Amino acid sequence: MSDMTFDRMINQMTPAIYESLKQAVSLRKWPDGRRLTPEQTELCLEAVIRYEVENNVPEENRVGYLEQRTCGASATGVGVTPEMAGLARDATRD
Repeated sequence: MSDMTFDRMINQMTPAIYESLKQAVSLRKWPDGRRLTPEQTELCLEAVIRYEVENNVPEENRVGYLEQRTCGASATGVGVTPEMAGLARDATRD
């Protein structure tokens, strides 16, 4: 076995390898079509997240990023109606 540690692997990971691992996690498949095992998925995801942190990948480009959206009052103090939030009609208002 080689002397490659997880930390060393992250430090030597190229952007192309990062993208490949990110795609593998997303599809749950290696580029050649073989399925990732749960253990492989976990390790690849950890590697992707560590790479993003170590290389200061912008938050909005990171794996699992969700844009903050609320249904409460906006910065202007105006609330969002259920219709604007994409919710069904509120039957309690009938």
